[in-house]
Amino acid sequence: MRLKSPVELERMHLAGQVVAGALRKVREALAPGVSTQCLDEVIRDYVLSRGGTLLFYNYKGFPASSCISINEEVVHGIPRKRRKLEEGDIVSVDIGVRHKGFCGDAAWTFPVGRVGEDARRLLEAGEAALMEGVNACRAMRRVSDIARAIQAFVEGRGYYVVKQFVGHGIGTKLHEEPQVPNYVDSSILKQDAILRPGLVLAIEPMVNQGTEEVVTLDDGWTVVTADRGLSVHFEHTVAVTADGPWILTADG
Repeated sequence: MRLKSPVELERMHLAGQVVAGALRKVREALAPGVSTQCLDEVIRDYVLSRGGTLLFYNYKGFPASSCISINEEVVHGIPRKRRKLEEGDIVSVDIGVRHKGFCGDAAWTFPVGRVGEDARRLLEAGEAALMEGVNACRAMRRVSDIARAIQAFVEGRGYYVVKQFVGHGIGTKLHEEPQVPNYVDSSILKQDAILRPGLVLAIEPMVNQGTEEVVTLDDGWTVVTADRGLSVHFEHTVAVTADGPWILTADG
């Protein structure tokens, strides 16, 4: 694990603000009838205008600038011209950016127009679960404290955390050590990293309505809930500091 200096953290904050700005542009563009490809183009144009590069584009062959996942899609949805948003959808948008050598990574799930009560409650729980994890990201605690806080909150609300995908360290590379799960088991406790000032983590709970089980569609990328129930994805890039967690991808 590589700890970042105060100067490096400031540079990571600049990268994080590009990600935050791109998510803000998505929020402004959301409307029934808008295609996911259109949203991807909004993200691409904004990031490039800020001097950033898009980390997901061509990552292991991924064909778009961002991951956009709708309703039962958990992560890695491919933006497409024919896929149009509908009133009542929930849309998860995941963006990774490199800016002046440092990376930022965040995801948010947005409602499209007026959503049903089940979707509203799941959105609320997913965002709150992320903040439970962020608040546990404190110096000299452990990765398992983040995982435990997220899992306890999600399961306490009657939902399920996805265990197949986890958060990660981040810095000059998108994926660095340590892994940051959203649950605790014996294997996680065996490699339980201490949170030291200067460590930067991408904390990203994926919360499912009816099951933790997920499957990958035939496109090789899009991950959906096994029962086709709703899923949300919330993520921030967070630095551990002596004064508490610093959310580098917070807007503003």
